[in-house]
Amino acid sequence: MELHFYPPENDILKQYIEGYYFLNDHGTGADRAYMTFPNNYCIVTVNLNSKVKLERNKISIEPSYTNNIYASFAYRYVNPIEVQYTKPFREITIYFKPLGINYFVENLETMFSLKRMTEFIPQFSDFKEEMNKIFHIDKRPLQINALENYWLSKLVMKDLAFMKTILLDIESNMKIEDIAKKHHISRKHLNHIVQKKLGKSPVEYRKIFRFRKAITKYQGLKSLTELSYENLFFDQSHLIKDFKSLTKINPNLFFRNVNTANKNVWLFT
Repeated sequence: MELHFYPPENDILKQYIEGYYFLNDHGTGADRAYMTFPNNYCIVTVNLNSKVKLERNKISIEPSYTNNIYASFAYRYVNPIEVQYTKPFREITIYFKPLGINYFVENLETMFSLKRMTEFIPQFSDFKEEMNKIFHIDKRPLQINALENYWLSKLVMKDLAFMKTILLDIESNMKIEDIAKKHHISRKHLNHIVQKKLGKSPVEYRKIFRFRKAITKYQGLKSLTELSYENLFFDQSHLIKDFKSLTKINPNLFFRNVNTANKNVWLFT
């Protein structure tokens, strides 16, 4: 199963959304499965006519043979998630950049408070109806255009300059305590506001940020030591520890089995 990732075509949406992928498999043969690894996106996945089961580190999608739309929301996971499909299935997934989904959805704090994958139930009432229409558009360019127009219709401009500054600080090598001091707030309050806007703690965000940065910087000729120091790890052992924590395998095995040239990183099984 090859997942083709489409970046937004609309210049406004490029600020908030990383991209989309579409799955449509009515073929014969084996069912499909892949592993997806932790990232800092907020991911909305919409399934057509499916039964979706969300577990701690696993998502199962089966045909329901009834007309329905189910949307799931993944924003905080620190272990690989196994995604299993039973044919037939149809799916649209939207990857929102860090902070990006805040410009579209007002009731995020309620969903973030669950601290796990959950059903995506936005405050706008036309979501399922419009997603159903988009699923039934045959040509991919028209489907993407309709999807982008829908999210543009939900865009609400907000001043998140303070959070953007904090995010840049978290992505730096500054200690979390020093970030709080810089902004004249307690570490507890820093954790609270980051959790409210990102759905995870500053420590979790930074750990995943380093991991993802190392993946994008990886080249076959680089040693793990070089990779460690170029991506804000303390040393090679720190990189290995974080990779094992986030992928359940050591980095050498990870890089041998995963195509890091892809925009998003999956391991097909």
